[in-house]
Amino acid sequence: MKKFCAIFFSFVLVLVLALPVAAEGEGTLADTAPALTAPAGYVVNLDTNIVVYEKNSETPLSAASLTKMMTTLLLLENYQDQLDSISLTAPSYIYDLIWEQSTNASTADIRRGETQSLRNLLYAMLLPSGNEAAYIVADYMGGGSIDNFVAMMNDEAKAVGCTGTTFVDPCGLNPNNITTARDAYLILRALTAYDVFATVVASPTYDMGTNDRYTTPGTYILQNTDKLVTNSSYHRDYTKGGKTGSLGEWQNFAGWHSQDGESYISVLLNVPLDSDPDGGRPALLETGTLMDWVFNTYAIAPALDTTQPITEVRVAYSTQADTVMLYPADNMMTLLPKDGGAALTEQVFNVPDELPAPIKQGDVVGTVTLTIQGETIGTADLIAGSDVSRNQLLYTLSRVSLFFSSTYFKVVVMLTMLVVGIYLIFTVGRILRIWSKEM
Repeated sequence: MKKFCAIFFSFVLVLVLALPVAAEGEGTLADTAPALTAPAGYVVNLDTNIVVYEKNSETPLSAASLTKMMTTLLLLENYQDQLDSISLTAPSYIYDLIWEQSTNASTADIRRGETQSLRNLLYAMLLPSGNEAAYIVADYMGGGSIDNFVAMMNDEAKAVGCTGTTFVDPCGLNPNNITTARDAYLILRALTAYDVFATVVASPTYDMGTNDRYTTPGTYILQNTDKLVTNSSYHRDYTKGGKTGSLGEWQNFAGWHSQDGESYISVLLNVPLDSDPDGGRPALLETGTLMDWVFNTYAIAPALDTTQPITEVRVAYSTQADTVMLYPADNMMTLLPKDGGAALTEQVFNVPDELPAPIKQGDVVGTVTLTIQGETIGTADLIAGSDVSRNQLLYTLSRVSLFFSSTYFKVVVMLTMLVVGIYLIFTVGRILRIWSKEM
C-alpha cells in the first residue's frame, strides 16, 4: 500500500507541475454629387486611395480610344529612354486595317512609308488620338504582328489589376475593346508614374517637325483633344491631362487632376453626346462638373489632434493615478469633407478595460479606428500620455488574491483533498481490518 501511495503522490506532483502558471502581463456625401448622364464613373483620391465617386465602376463598356492608354503604357515600359533614338516607318498594311474599321478614324496625318520617332508617335497617340500612330507602335512591338501586341496588352491589363478589360486592337476603333471605369483608372494610374506621360498629356499642342509634306517649320502641329488643358470653355486649371475617346453617340474621358497638393484620377465612360449639345464634348463637360464638386467638397486634413487626449483608461496597482490619458500617435492626414471635417468621423477604440502599472509615457496601449459614413479611413496607435508608477503592496496583494482565486490553486486544492480522502479511506479501512482480527 505504501508503494501505491508513493506512486499516486508522484502522479499528483507531476500533474500539478504540468499545469500552466498564469502569466503577467445620416445620408452620404455621395448624395450631394452632381447628377451625371455618364452610365459609369470612378474618381479616386491618389493621396489616400479613397474613392469619392463611384457609379457602375465594374460595368464593362466600350473603351474606344482609352485603349491607347494601354498601348502607351507598353511603349513607355519598354522604350521610355529611347524615345528619340528609335524611329519607325509606317507599314502600309496598317492603313488597310484602319480603313476596314472606320472611314472617319482620327489620325495624326502620318502617311504610309513615313518615318517618325517614338516620341512623335507618343504625342500622336495621345493628343489627336492618332490611330495610325498606335498601329505603328503595335506593329513594331509585336514583331510585325498586331495579334502579338494585343496579347501583350491583355497580359498587361491583368498585371495592373484589371478584371473587366479585353483589348482586340491597339487603338480602340473596334467596339469590342472593353473596359470598366475602375480598370481605366488602374491603367491611367500606372501611366502617371512616367514623367514623360505627364508632359505629353499636359501639352495643348505639339510640333511634329518637318518632312517631305510639311517643309515649313511650325506647320505640322498636333492639337490636344483634351480641351480641359487647352484654352477653351472646358478648361480647368486643376486638370493635368488625360485621354479622350469616342465611338458613335458617346464619349469617354480618363483624367488626372491636381490642386492644392491633392490629386485625383477620374474616369467617365460612354457619356451621351446630347449631354453637351453646344460643344460636343460631353465627357469633358461632365468631368469638369464632377471634379469641381470633388475639389469643393473634400480636402486633405488631419483627422486627429496628437496634442489632445482622445480617451482614458483605468490603471491597476497604482496609488498615483486612477486613469491614464491616451493620445493618438498619428494625426492621420486623410481625405475629409471640407464642411465638418474631423468632427464627422466616428471613433472605434481597441483598448483594454484596465492597464497594469507601471506605465511609461509613450507606451502603445491600444488603437483607434476612424470611420466616416460607415467607411473606414484608417487606424492609429494610442499612446500613454504620462508615467504611472506601480504600488508594490497593491500589486503583491492582487497577485496573492489572484493565486487563491485561480484555477491552478483550485486544482491543487481538489487534488490534495482527493489524495487526503483516499488516504483516510485507506487508513480507516486498515484500522477496521485490525479491529476485526483482534475481535
